[in-house]
Amino acid sequence: MEECNLHTIVRLPNSVFKPYASIGTNLLFFEKGAPTTETWFYEHQVPEGQKAYSMTKPIRFEHLQSCIDWWGGAKREGRQETDRAWKVTAEEVKARNYNLDFKNPHSVADDHGDPEDLLKDLNTAEAQTASLRDQLRAILAEALAR
Repeated sequence: MEECNLHTIVRLPNSVFKPYASIGTNLLFFEKGAPTTETWFYEHQVPEGQKAYSMTKPIRFEHLQSCIDWWGGAKREGRQETDRAWKVTAEEVKARNYNLDFKNPHSVADDHGDPEDLLKDLNTAEAQTASLRDQLRAILAEALAR
């Protein structure tokens, strides 16, 4: 990053290279001549209505059109942050010991709730299930006794 400009990282979904690899793939774009001052990230998503890429539904050139539109031509002009695109400074990368695994700041993390509340709800549901099972057992025993 001191000798080349790491200007863009395109993050591909985990399914792009399945079944050969199930981990995420990042495409890193460098340009010689100047150090990195900022790096743009673009998170490619699987097309609407498709869960993942596969051998029968592989990634296609047209799936990358939104990235191409955002790219800004040869000079990468006019880039804007979107729900899929964000940038980080070279200082941020250095502060993380050059770890480039920056999560999309625009995505909302799933909030599963307070663990204590979840455990209480689980206990309540299990008690209801046990009660229903006991009722069913009594009904079946009565039916078999006839």
